[in-house]
Amino acid sequence: MKFVIVGYGRVGMRTAKILASEGHDVVIVDNDPEKAAAAREAGLEIIEGDGEDERVLEAAGIADADALAALSGDLNVNFTACMIAKGYDCRTVLRIDEDYRQEIYEKYAADVDEVIYPERMGAAGAKTALLGGNLNVLAELTETLTATTFDIPDGSPVVGRRVVEVDLPGNARLYAHGRRKEPMTIPMPRTEVQAGDRVALIAERSALDEVETILKG
Repeated sequence: MKFVIVGYGRVGMRTAKILASEGHDVVIVDNDPEKAAAAREAGLEIIEGDGEDERVLEAAGIADADALAALSGDLNVNFTACMIAKGYDCRTVLRIDEDYRQEIYEKYAADVDEVIYPERMGAAGAKTALLGGNLNVLAELTETLTATTFDIPDGSPVVGRRVVEVDLPGNARLYAHGRRKEPMTIPMPRTEVQAGDRVALIAERSALDEVETILKG
């Protein structure tokens, strides 16, 4: 898949590194010369310019990208980049900081596919560590496993089945489920899969094609 990432700060850098390591095409957009140099040094393609400039995003290949992640520290830049990407039928992921009020979140979240809070993710990891969880387990899993999401189309063989009953190859496990345009949550035992639902799973990378065939038919 091809991804455009706006912003090569801490979050953008780590996201790009993971995607590139899994074989995806990644293009970075950033107007900071030092960050651009760091991206080149990491072997990534970089387009220097403003992420809210459609011409810059076009140069980054937004026309044939599968998704855009707007991960800069500027919410206005992030939102504008996502709205431009929507015009190219891209999946959009918007970074928003924790200190924005609920009404601000709701205003932006309604127009993008996903919203992420880097601070909240970091806090969740810190809590896990404080409670005795072993974060190294996740690092070890990523050597052979990957996390991904799938949209369930009409005609999928899993439509009508309970989420907990879906049997997948490659040690794949469904860990979250959501209805169309709704946030994903841990599925209840009686939750049935419907066309248009989205599921999140962890699976062996080598088994992803087989998993996709089972989920999409």
